[in-house]
Amino acid sequence: MFMDEARFGRMNRPVRCWAPAGVRPVVDCQTVREYTYAYGALCPDDGVLDSLILPSMHSECFGRFVSEVSRRHPEELVVMVCDGAGSHTATDLSLPENVRILTLPPYSPELNPTEQLWGLIRERRFANKAYDSLDEVEDDLAEELRALEADHTTIQSLTSHQRITSSLNLDAG
Repeated sequence: MFMDEARFGRMNRPVRCWAPAGVRPVVDCQTVREYTYAYGALCPDDGVLDSLILPSMHSECFGRFVSEVSRRHPEELVVMVCDGAGSHTATDLSLPENVRILTLPPYSPELNPTEQLWGLIRERRFANKAYDSLDEVEDDLAEELRALEADHTTIQSLTSHQRITSSLNLDAG
């Protein structure tokens, strides 16, 4: 499973949006510095996504997330591919028996397909939206993550490379 976390909050940035010709769209913009973190681990092959919303990006939160992934996959050996964030490599981190951590090279976010997930969530749920509270942010984030956890096809198409061999007739010579 590929794992990553992303910050979501009340500070937003206006993005392009549709408007009728001749109409200039008006969108809310705010700079409130309140954040929460979405943790996600996904398997591009089968579209499985496990996620949690946690208050920070510290090793305790990462440990809670890893324990939750372990609980959801008790009969599997989970090789979790992560970036080199300090919380992923903390010496006080105790891993469950069925989880192993594999670290990506530094400065290589393009190698982690989970990055695609955050862009989709921001586009579908958070574009040009201002929130009155962090609870509202977490509610929207939770709703979107639940929908994506149930939608294996979207996770697969978003994060896996095209399967060329399945569309080719390799026996034709």
